[in-house]
Amino acid sequence: MRLMLQKSLRVPVTRIITPVCRGLLRVGISANTMSAFGALGSGVSAIYFFSSGRFLIGSVITVLFVLSDLLDGTMARLSKTGSQWGALLDSTLDRITDAAILGSLAYFLAQEHDRLVPVVLTALVAGGLVSYIKARAESLGIECNGGIAERTERLVIALLSLFLTGLAIPYALSIGMWILALVSIYTVGERLIIVYKGSR
Repeated sequence: MRLMLQKSLRVPVTRIITPVCRGLLRVGISANTMSAFGALGSGVSAIYFFSSGRFLIGSVITVLFVLSDLLDGTMARLSKTGSQWGALLDSTLDRITDAAILGSLAYFLAQEHDRLVPVVLTALVAGGLVSYIKARAESLGIECNGGIAERTERLVIALLSLFLTGLAIPYALSIGMWILALVSIYTVGERLIIVYKGSR
């Protein structure tokens, strides 16, 4: 169901952003530059706002930068400049962005002596493992796609819970972080099973 939803959304989204991507390429902005811009912007905004507890404005600005992820892949396809280096750079910058978002939140909660800190750290570590398992499996020649919570789903959960917390919705952060931690752990298990079956 989730894969069907992603595929159904991919065509209209690509149709919308393609003219934007062409315009960026026309003025000399490369896909790798867009990746770096998005990661730098989202990382800096997350650290600046989330570490001080300003979740509403922080989530809005961070989302705007994270959306650049929709552009760099299309830009690479249009310019036919996709490369192993570009793929590695994009993946590395994604990990930096994820760490900045949850790491900044964990820092703020630690200052407040909040009991949610271990949950946030668990989500951060498990999310990193989801990506690591995929990369390691592919280095061994084993395809490892799927899982209930890939990066997009994890970002949506994290940023939505931060946004709702900024709106003063009760328990939004606790519920969101617990869901994030649990689905991340579950996805780690799913991908380990995928690799196990693929290695046999």
